[in-house]
Amino acid sequence: MMATNGKTCDNGPVNGTASHAGTSGEENRFTFSPQPSVEDIRRMQAEFTDERDWNKFHQPRNLLLAMVGEVGEVSELFQWKGEVAEGLPDWSDSEREQLAHELSDVFIYLVELAEKCRVDLPQAVLRKMALNRLKYPASKVQGSAKKYTEYKD
Repeated sequence: MMATNGKTCDNGPVNGTASHAGTSGEENRFTFSPQPSVEDIRRMQAEFTDERDWNKFHQPRNLLLAMVGEVGEVSELFQWKGEVAEGLPDWSDSEREQLAHELSDVFIYLVELAEKCRVDLPQAVLRKMALNRLKYPASKVQGSAKKYTEYKD
């Protein structure tokens, strides 16, 4: 759907520049580049869709189904690989680039679906993360993968 810039680096990010946070426990954590913002991406995709007169096709149901199809394409890239280490050290540059393309497609459809459903995605994420902190207090769930309904007070 949208072009990527094609940057790759050994065991590093595709189409971006890795940076590392300097706070405790985050020294080796990957971070996204600050630009473009979600709003920038929404605007670029809206322009792309408008230029092609595709809004009649880009209704919520169709966008959802298209996004699910793209998630399937991401899944195919991982199929039969067994466990895959963080950073994808065993993947070729070509495989990493393909993953970047497919994840971008998923994200673009997600942003457009949120737009069509009038969901302010960044604000919704903040609210959802606050709810998750209540459901999964670190003091109760540290190191466990149980669902919140399985925890006892």
